[in-house]
Amino acid sequence: MTSPQAPDRTAPPKSVSNGAMPDGMAAPMPDFEALSRNAGQFVEAMGRNIARALGPEGQGGAPGSEMNEAAKVLGQVAETWLADPKRSAEAQARLSQAFLSLWGSTYMRLQGQPADPVVLPEPRDARFAHAEWSTNPYFDFIKQAYLLAARWAESLVDEAEGLDAHTRHKAQFYLRQLTSMLSPSNFLPTNPELIRHTLQENGANLVRGLKMYEEDLQAGGGHLRVRQTDPSGFEVGRNMAVTPGEVVFRNDLIELIQYAPASETVLRRPFLMVPPWINKFYILDLNPQKSFLKWMVDQGLTVFCISWVNPDSRHADKDFESYMREGIEAAIDAIGVATGETEVTAAGYCVGGTLLAVTLAMQAATGNRRIKSATLLTTQVDFTHAGDLKVFADEEQIRQVEARMAEQGYLEGARMANAFNMLRPNDLIWPYIVNNYIKGKSPSAFDLLYWNSDATRMPAANHSFYLRNCYLDNTLAQGRMVLGNVRLDLKKVQVPIFNLATREDHIAPALSVFEGSKVFGGKVDFVLAGSGHIAGVINPPSKPKYGYWTGGPVKGTLEDWISAAVETKGSWWPYWFQWIEAQAPERVPARKPGGDALQSLGPAPGTYVRMRA
Repeated sequence: MTSPQAPDRTAPPKSVSNGAMPDGMAAPMPDFEALSRNAGQFVEAMGRNIARALGPEGQGGAPGSEMNEAAKVLGQVAETWLADPKRSAEAQARLSQAFLSLWGSTYMRLQGQPADPVVLPEPRDARFAHAEWSTNPYFDFIKQAYLLAARWAESLVDEAEGLDAHTRHKAQFYLRQLTSMLSPSNFLPTNPELIRHTLQENGANLVRGLKMYEEDLQAGGGHLRVRQTDPSGFEVGRNMAVTPGEVVFRNDLIELIQYAPASETVLRRPFLMVPPWINKFYILDLNPQKSFLKWMVDQGLTVFCISWVNPDSRHADKDFESYMREGIEAAIDAIGVATGETEVTAAGYCVGGTLLAVTLAMQAATGNRRIKSATLLTTQVDFTHAGDLKVFADEEQIRQVEARMAEQGYLEGARMANAFNMLRPNDLIWPYIVNNYIKGKSPSAFDLLYWNSDATRMPAANHSFYLRNCYLDNTLAQGRMVLGNVRLDLKKVQVPIFNLATREDHIAPALSVFEGSKVFGGKVDFVLAGSGHIAGVINPPSKPKYGYWTGGPVKGTLEDWISAAVETKGSWWPYWFQWIEAQAPERVPARKPGGDALQSLGPAPGTYVRMRA
């Protein structure tokens, strides 16, 4: 995921060191009648929402909920400290000393004397960017007190004795959610920017915010679905996913799109893109300027792309093998009919890449080797270092997810979306809550966040297999995964692999992708791109924002590889296409979608992508 656009931050007039406004720049007096009227509406609406939250439809504290899991694991941390009174007292003394230093610094500032801050936010922390967080001693004290307490709590988790690695990881994750929630930037009385904004609007912002809150609660069926963008400006097939093409094949799980050629000749070997089913494929075709699919067509590839169905209860029994056989294998069959070719080049993105790796292992085991080279984009095959998503993947939590899925045959798309947002709460959750519900501002139109909110469901059998075999037991990397009674071993995969990681990826961490490169039996070209899971991949050459690193064989540590790697400015796409072309450079006349054998089932982007969760 990429960071969303930051909420609008209007810089206030500069204030003097004691927090007073300079002469001639005093804030205008609010309209107290309007302020009281809006405050009344705010209280009335808040009452309605509290009643709803306390009602049956608002209860979210069932066993296994994130709140209960957080309370349980943080309680374990507390127990380790309470069991050792001496260490507990020492930890408390550290916090007390820090607060004494902060109070001394604040006292000097209140006396008009300069004083260095005791603690500073991280350089990329946008929560405290407003000037008065630093210029006003009152708000500076609140900010620093919060940072001291948060970092002290983090140290308690890091230094707690007797915790296993998974429990400590969960504690760190849930503490981050808690400290993000409790930031003074999230609350009106403790945020100088919000106070100014509310006084300037006489509280009308709060009334608008509660209206949006109620709308989002209704849209989520009783669970808050925080809007991240204005959806009115986007429509799939109109100004998103508009690369010309046709749906040439359809079954219960996929629609296969073949894109219309843009050159007189194309590489003979057709190309298959396998996107993740956790999101919709048009992240690869957001608009003509950002479209990876269009760019590939322009280079002379015959591009086919899978569009996964948004599953419902009818797909409950579709498992990982179903996605391989009715997804990738069925697509290759259809490509053969459309083009007359028996070999393909394939690429997989995220979990689509994991499925592609599984398919490569199956083909290596059975001798049906129709995929001749493969590209893995931010893909994990070894889940040892899978990052914060492993927090949700212990035996107890997986059983609870399976129990929920058994009720309706799938996992709701909103649950997956929430999990991804929790990876970066200071970027993907709280800025929008503040902007929407306190500032009362509608979020701006942003195509990436529109796609991010277009959630998909997960079939029960498929998702259970994925959680258990990948995140919990890591069977693919260990050569223990079994599909269709066939044991899969990635060491038998000899086809060339292009393996792309991104430096700031929170979903498929660069370390995880790097280590996964070592489990294949053939040559792997590992490339590290700048930015994260989305922006690092969708980085078009026409407007590149990030560079990439190449460094030869994958061996040793990631840090050593990076230190020896060569950095190249600009998009990795041209480098990758040279790699693709080198595998099979022969060209043939451009192909129309479906050839003479497959009839169009409708124009791209098809019907499956339009199904809403």
